[in-house]
Amino acid sequence: MMQWTLAGLFAVSALLLVFSILKSNRAAKAEHSQIDMVHIETMKEIHALQDSLRNMELDMEVVVTEAGIPFSADEIVFKREVLDLYKRNYSIASIAEKKGVSEAEIEQLLAPYQKVKEERRMVANAN
Repeated sequence: MMQWTLAGLFAVSALLLVFSILKSNRAAKAEHSQIDMVHIETMKEIHALQDSLRNMELDMEVVVTEAGIPFSADEIVFKREVLDLYKRNYSIASIAEKKGVSEAEIEQLLAPYQKVKEERRMVANAN
């Protein structure tokens, strides 16, 4: 009788093991499918951002060309970095020091952007 009980318990444990393996395989497949979907969505978003960036670069090139402003790539990068530092609230003195140019040059470069900023403040305060 004891042998039958042991054999029965062994058979039940084998069935439970097989059931557990099948269930974990299904769960792993479902999780893998979810990961694939997230990956696909992320790749779509990255592609959309790349397209948007490419369009902005082309728009900038068109504007610079149409305006007839002859800037070299280095000048554009320099101006962009200076403007970025200014918009992040660096002082003109610290920007000049960081870029190795005079404060007067930085003030001259930022003058059009400071005017726009002041106009925005005046409009915001008027409301």
